Amino acid sequence: MEGANGLLSAEHIGVIVISRFKIILVGLFLFNSHIASSNELEVRSSEQLKWGPLNPARGAASPQAADLWGDRKSSSATGFLVKFKPGFESPPHIHNVTYRGVVIEGLIHNDDPEATAAWLPAGSFWTQPAGEAHITAAKGTHSIAYIEIDNGPYLVHPKEQAFDNGERAVNVDQSNLVWLGANDIKWIDTPQDIKRAFLWGSTSKGQFNGSFIKLPKGFLGQIKSEGSVFHAVVISGQLKPINQQTMLNPGSYFSHAGNASHIGAVSDEVIIYVRTNGRLHILSSK
Repeated sequence: MEGANGLLSAEHIGVIVISRFKIILVGLFLFNSHIASSNELEVRSSEQLKWGPLNPARGAASPQAADLWGDRKSSSATGFLVKFKPGFESPPHIHNVTYRGVVIEGLIHNDDPEATAAWLPAGSFWTQPAGEAHITAAKGTHSIAYIEIDNGPYLVHPKEQAFDNGERAVNVDQSNLVWLGANDIKWIDTPQDIKRAFLWGSTSKGQFNGSFIKLPKGFLGQIKSEGSVFHAVVISGQLKPINQQTMLNPGSYFSHAGNASHIGAVSDEVIIYVRTNGRLHILSSK
């Protein structure tokens, strides 16, 4: 997986923040993904999702899954949610493709079968290389994660088929994230309290990467990508698209191509995971 073993330094990371009176350049977000060409804002609340077994071969023991964008059964890039039953623990297994995971709710452990449990809370991030034997376990009444693949289909195979694809797993507890804002970059001066935590990839032109974006209480504005692809998943807090009645709770999804996503942060603080393939702008209406 591209850049899975390295978090970039401050000079490579940023957000573009635009207020009414000044334009501040903070950085680039670059991705490569797949989405239908559209200028419409697409919104999918967590309450509207269609759930089905992640691994039908396991029957009732399988976690439930719901695609947010793409189709995990096809060869395309896909983002989907996985919902675990209380006390879930998988047998050792491998996947045919590398995936990235973000904990949205509950506690999740994903590691070698013999590893001591290291429970990742909500807002944490991990990667699982293709071919590496591992287990996945969940703790809590409700445990939900966002899973992302660059190509599919997403399949489960027995551990006996394990192989080394050269990638190494990463587990980042939410307490170890490094959030960068305007105060962390010497040539930026803005009252906006918008922050970014870089998760994976490279910000070089045309390269893949992914980030958390943290919006402050009361944020009202737009998020816009200059690229053709923009996928966003609410990790914590609540968002409400402007001129729509839909409230986006954790696990909800929105995307756009060409036009800005008009949103307001209506809870104390909102964190979203963003994947795009162009320069990202955050435009504040305040």
